[in-house]
Amino acid sequence: MADEDPKPTEQGAGLSRRDFLKLSGISVAVPMVVGPRVLEVAGEEVEVHGPGKTPVMLLVNGKKYSADLEPRVTLLDALCDHFDLTGAKRVCDRGECGSCTVLLEGRPVYACAMLAVDAQGKSITTVEGLTQPGQLHPVQQAFLDHDAQQCGFCTPGFVVASQALLDRYPHPTSEQIQRGLSGNFCRCGTYHGLRGALTAMSRKGA
Repeated sequence: MADEDPKPTEQGAGLSRRDFLKLSGISVAVPMVVGPRVLEVAGEEVEVHGPGKTPVMLLVNGKKYSADLEPRVTLLDALCDHFDLTGAKRVCDRGECGSCTVLLEGRPVYACAMLAVDAQGKSITTVEGLTQPGQLHPVQQAFLDHDAQQCGFCTPGFVVASQALLDRYPHPTSEQIQRGLSGNFCRCGTYHGLRGALTAMSRKGA
């Protein structure tokens, strides 16, 4: 019939727009746990999670962490509120300041701008994963030696972003340092100390 919504191509049970609206209406009154469905969208398979909580497993600092989370939970919220990994800081909470920077497969990302369900199956490193038992990471020590921190809220993000920069450029130039840390902001204005720390690391060949 003309008023029927076409069902998308998928693997598993069908989910039309009408079915989704019915399901959403039910979920307001009755919390549901729904496993991911796989829909074919524009020729690509896309997992659909929710609308209730769904099992999420993250690999963080070489350890597995599991929890039932709503699909809207960000990676930052999962780390801080569910797995007690509080190194990444919530400051702007909109992907602008870089205080929540973590490494995803070695690449710096804003944890507040990524969903936890999308980080599954990928290696995540937080500032806690850089610290060695009983001693600071060389980047952290350089920050301390060059007075590259004040209030400290931005420091974990800068440390993680700095490590990503040094992994890519063991001997970064001044321009590479500036560009590599351009996604992180320090409201206290300790940029001179930050540049000094990275310049020292460049000379050591971290």
